[in-house]
Amino acid sequence: MRILVTGGAGFIGSAVIRELITYTQHEVLNVDCLTYAGCLANLASIENHSRYAFSKTDICDRQGIDQLIHAFKPNIIMHLAAESHVDRSIEDPGEFIQTNVVGTFNLLDSALKYYTTLSDESKAIFRFQHISTDEVFGSLGAEGLFSETTAYNPNSPYSASKASSDHLVRAWHTTFGLPTLVTNCSNNYGPFHFPEKLIPLIILNAIAGKPLPVYGDGEQIRDWLYVEDHARALITVANKGIPGQTYNIGGHNELKNIDVVKSICRILDNKTAITKPANLQHFEELIKFVPDRPGHDTRYAIDATKISSELCWTPKETFATGIEKTVDWYIDNKTWYQAIQTTHYQQQRLGLLK
Repeated sequence: MRILVTGGAGFIGSAVIRELITYTQHEVLNVDCLTYAGCLANLASIENHSRYAFSKTDICDRQGIDQLIHAFKPNIIMHLAAESHVDRSIEDPGEFIQTNVVGTFNLLDSALKYYTTLSDESKAIFRFQHISTDEVFGSLGAEGLFSETTAYNPNSPYSASKASSDHLVRAWHTTFGLPTLVTNCSNNYGPFHFPEKLIPLIILNAIAGKPLPVYGDGEQIRDWLYVEDHARALITVANKGIPGQTYNIGGHNELKNIDVVKSICRILDNKTAITKPANLQHFEELIKFVPDRPGHDTRYAIDATKISSELCWTPKETFATGIEKTVDWYIDNKTWYQAIQTTHYQQQRLGLLK
């Protein structure tokens, strides 16, 4: 099949494309406008493959999107393009509304116009798959899990923009009959993760001997999902999901932020390739508690029963195996993250109210 992936130069999108090119026979068009978090180096392993093509196009460019869809004639559109960092959404909410809401509308409207031109046979296999987040559900208490029927209660500009786009996708299915799929995932981690997020930030700060910032008391709980497991889940949903349905994707790894940070420190303590700063016995000594993020949700946890029972997907990685692989990847890929540090992000604090 022909699969159009938006945001394919980003963290999750590039993992999806690497998985598609390496393990399937599908043809892939990557559509990405290459903002600060889009990096074609993420796709170096498959960039010259005959079944892969790239277009530098913004999803807010309606004419450009129309041209791409009608020229490529996709069987599946996997929509991953998004502004995704909560801290940045606090500093500049407008960018998130533009990309996540207006951009998603553009894609839906263009996809619908294309869909109406298809034969009945082509309509039967066409899917518009929208990739979202568990943050749309808001904050959980000490118990319970987010299910596909949990009411939306977003608390940040980022999660509000993603909730808006989720609602648009469902409306285009219910009102216009576009065969859509929605997935809501827990926190991803793994190779090629832009270093503004918790896990890569902690790894790179520790390697550099810098303080390891932990928001508030570090007691916030997240469910962690290895990015390659997520990529496999998304492809499973694209192939087997029922139009109009939502599927939650989780890693079954609930951990406090402080415990995530400490686990990284313990792994780095045992890496002979890493030299500790002078007078430092353990990397945990670099932990520094800093003012909390405004509106910081306390706990997220995903119930992934539906995708497991109906589509037969379960994650392969535990947090222990996935975080070890992730730390090793950053140790071995200095050139990749140094290019980002030089041009886009120097690991500074973002998202504080002014």
